[in-house]
Amino acid sequence: MRLLSFLTEIERSLFMEANATEGTVWETSRMVNFQAGLARLILTHRPDAEIEMPQGTVLVQHFCLADGSFCLKTHLHWQGTETTQTLAVYDTPLLNWKLEASRIASAWLAGPPAGSALVATSDVENSDVDRLAAAG
Repeated sequence: MRLLSFLTEIERSLFMEANATEGTVWETSRMVNFQAGLARLILTHRPDAEIEMPQGTVLVQHFCLADGSFCLKTHLHWQGTETTQTLAVYDTPLLNWKLEASRIASAWLAGPPAGSALVATSDVENSDVDRLAAAG
């Protein structure tokens, strides 16, 4: 499957799983660099959209593997967090592209993985100092 086609399939799956028609929840923009094997989908809220829906990006990278097959890696990012999630899709004879796009869309709609809350840098530094003081 082509890079842009897979990104389009992910976008369709996002709208289907969110039970939304195209253009009602998110404003989307796409960027593709075929030479670098990169495609990016940016999803931002429409002004009249529900607030609880996530915003962020889906980045797809195309890799050619040593055995001649290829791999698509998707990097999911949500606005308001530094957390990302990476999902790989390996080209196999039984690969169902629509199912894989749906899996990626479900992961993005689910939001950042549990336990991925950001800790403020000063809290990390203070806890390290406290542990050193207790050990010393």
